[in-house]
Amino acid sequence: MRVVLTGGGTGGHIYPALAIAEQLKADKPDIEFLYIGGKRGLENTIVPESGIPFETLDITGFRRSLSADNIKTVLRFLRGVQASSELLEKFKPDVVVGTGGYVCGPVVYAAHKLRIPTLIHEQNAIPGLTNRFLSRYVSTVAVSFDGTQHQFPKAKRIMYSGNPRATTVHRADAAEGFRLLGLPQGTPVVLVVGGSIGAKAINEAMLQMVPDIMRMPDVHFVYVTGKRYYEEAVRSLDEAPWVTPSNLHVLPYVERMPEVLAASMLVVSRAGASFLAEVTSLGIPAVLIPSPNVTNNHQEVNARALEEDGAAIVILEPELNGTSLFAAVEAVVRDEYLCSGMGERSRKLGKPDSAQVIAAELRKLAVRAQAIRRGML
Repeated sequence: MRVVLTGGGTGGHIYPALAIAEQLKADKPDIEFLYIGGKRGLENTIVPESGIPFETLDITGFRRSLSADNIKTVLRFLRGVQASSELLEKFKPDVVVGTGGYVCGPVVYAAHKLRIPTLIHEQNAIPGLTNRFLSRYVSTVAVSFDGTQHQFPKAKRIMYSGNPRATTVHRADAAEGFRLLGLPQGTPVVLVVGGSIGAKAINEAMLQMVPDIMRMPDVHFVYVTGKRYYEEAVRSLDEAPWVTPSNLHVLPYVERMPEVLAASMLVVSRAGASFLAEVTSLGIPAVLIPSPNVTNNHQEVNARALEEDGAAIVILEPELNGTSLFAAVEAVVRDEYLCSGMGERSRKLGKPDSAQVIAAELRKLAVRAQAIRRGML
């Protein structure tokens, strides 16, 4: 079986694709992959590290307002379709998988024109523009949030799959997480993270909250600043009129996030769909601060879905400060009944078999396509 993966721009599009590849490889070790990404996205560093052969397209997204740049974007899209067709005809995949981002557009559309089976995965509760466009052409649309199937009225087939990143993280070892943090196993850990590059608003609230952390000496706080803000955060702590508490662990980035997540009793984070899939796959309560700087405000929609089911507390940025953040954290950590209840509800929302569900669908699509080519259907 030969599979083309495409998705890019952010880790939220890339990691689900790699999780699908990991599952397919586990099921059938001799499978072959090709990943097609954009020239400027994070996939340029993340995918080559996975060992999957990698090709790029020069593609950008549409502006939502009228702009002359959109004419250039259309031309890039058409050139991208041509370049994708050449890559697909050379690799000859049995199926093509798109996990979001602008680069998916020309790749998946080219696959459709070549009559190659296709599947797109939508991570968010509100679909992106690219997946909305592609949904009428693909063989299957897979959604992360049950109840959002109606967002794709022109799709041929829609399935609730969850987010495949959940499968990868569900297997994480909590004991290894404690070891990586240098903490005794069973230490209460609160993980505060704003993504790989960090979130300024969360960092500011966290730094304001540091004096309050001293009131919870039995709880260890792992504060992941993001690489962009690490030096600034360390400098602010050094210049503060108080001594940095010993139960605060400040890091720029966590290389093995699944293990650290598995060791955490509470997570404070943005509300990106892939990260929420990881959190719910492990059944971790969350305090969510949705980013207001995303298309269609989809992070708040993601966060509210967890809040409505009792798995998270949501704080919007205008209400976020050290006082409100500490109050939310303390409310969960100090109330064992609330903490365990949120964890149970989070776990019910998780779908740790997501990658297996998608892998099974891809195998069905590939088998059916092969049968059609052989004249058996």
